[in-house]
Amino acid sequence: MLIKQDKNKARQKRHLRVRNHISGTAERPRLNVFRSLSHIYAQVIDDTKGVTLAAASSLDKEFNGKGGNIAAAKSVGEMIARRALEKGIKEVVFDRGGYVYHGRVAALAEAARSAGLQF
Repeated sequence: MLIKQDKNKARQKRHLRVRNHISGTAERPRLNVFRSLSHIYAQVIDDTKGVTLAAASSLDKEFNGKGGNIAAAKSVGEMIARRALEKGIKEVVFDRGGYVYHGRVAALAEAARSAGLQF
């Protein structure tokens, strides 16, 4: 009998594997992405202190529209870049969270780059 593989568990394993090599510092924090079926979230994290420096999601009040599409990811990417730049953060390390760099994750990253973040 075949056992169906849990996609989220596989993603979490990939994320842990990537996190062994990627860490955010005060000079260059980590830009983490999480996507669900209906929303997308981004955080800028300093792993040395364990503190979230900036956050944006499709649940924020300034966000308009549906949260589970590429347009929403672009909007969240621009929001997180703007909030990070307001706090003086220009360079980040991109953490795709175990997701494939495609679709909403890639759209968020490209929007953050075009809004001024460097990674």
